[in-house]
Amino acid sequence: MKSGKSKFLSGKKIVPAPIPKNVRVDELVDTYFQAYNAGRLREACNLFTKKMLEPDVTIGMSLTGALTPAGLGGSCIVPLIRAGFVDWIVSTGANLYHDTHFAIGKSLHRGNPFIDDRILRKEGVVRIYDILFDYDVLLSTDEFFRKIIRYQEFQKEMGTAELHYRLGRYIAEREKILGIKHASVLATAYRCGVPVYTSSPGDSSIGMNIAEIELSGKATRIDPLLDVNETAAIVLDAKRKGGKSGVLIFGGGSPKNFILQTEPQIQEVLKINEKGHDFFLQVTDARPDTGGLSGATPSEAVSWGKVDPDRLPDTVVAYVDSTIAMPIMTSYALAKRKPRKLRRLYERRTELVDSLRKEYFKMLRRTKK
Repeated sequence: MKSGKSKFLSGKKIVPAPIPKNVRVDELVDTYFQAYNAGRLREACNLFTKKMLEPDVTIGMSLTGALTPAGLGGSCIVPLIRAGFVDWIVSTGANLYHDTHFAIGKSLHRGNPFIDDRILRKEGVVRIYDILFDYDVLLSTDEFFRKIIRYQEFQKEMGTAELHYRLGRYIAEREKILGIKHASVLATAYRCGVPVYTSSPGDSSIGMNIAEIELSGKATRIDPLLDVNETAAIVLDAKRKGGKSGVLIFGGGSPKNFILQTEPQIQEVLKINEKGHDFFLQVTDARPDTGGLSGATPSEAVSWGKVDPDRLPDTVVAYVDSTIAMPIMTSYALAKRKPRKLRRLYERRTELVDSLRKEYFKMLRRTKK
């Protein structure tokens, strides 16, 4: 047996000290989240605040699962946007739709997940596990979106970032009229110039209402291919400016793939020389052994070119419910870091795609020689 202290014993000692009352969240994480997924969540908080929130890192966040109905839009996502801790977003349309309930004055309630759903249906109550709300909340939100999207400014072809930016302006106006301080995700993203993308625009009630409007003869068209190039352009610009790209992933699914596929789009499809995202931080309850993208590890992502192999140590996966991790990570980050200057990437989309196009055509000319 080798004598002397092993290098593997260089980590901080686990000290089972009693937790004091009124402990701060950042102290709780740093001192008492010592092992297992508490340890991974501590590592996630440290990676996010110590490396990803440096001024030269452009951060994309993906959102999957019913997070905003649980109040995480206003409580966590909005503060992160305002602080400049998130520069662009890929979300399910459902999260954006349900977040709008709060912005137009509708209420959702804590409830019991074991109520007979046949009774709820008769009483006109909708359930998202233990969140309950009146069926009219859906009808009123549908009406709100349909009225707006019938306006002339929406009668064109556009990507989801433009759609959400335009919607965000009207949601912000409704909040102001109603005196609501919640400040929805789309309203805040509009104010802060943060582009918000939806990888599957037809897979939500917003998309369903746009489909109804299209059926009635209006000219609204959503082109997700515009989003593919815009998101790739955001990542390439971050790298070409001498900076880094980081992804903060809550859940998995289509938004996770969409935010990660920016690098294969750059390298594999456009043939532009690049190496992958620099930082990968995921909170998920999905297992890797089922083969699904939601549980795919950052190491697996390296094989696709999604993550820079040289930066693999700068990756963390915490197997924790997002509704637990997000409030802790948000509080921790706000306690540890000062706000960053807003990048306002929405306003630079045309410029960024033009740069991507120029580099793509330069590559084409080289390959033809």
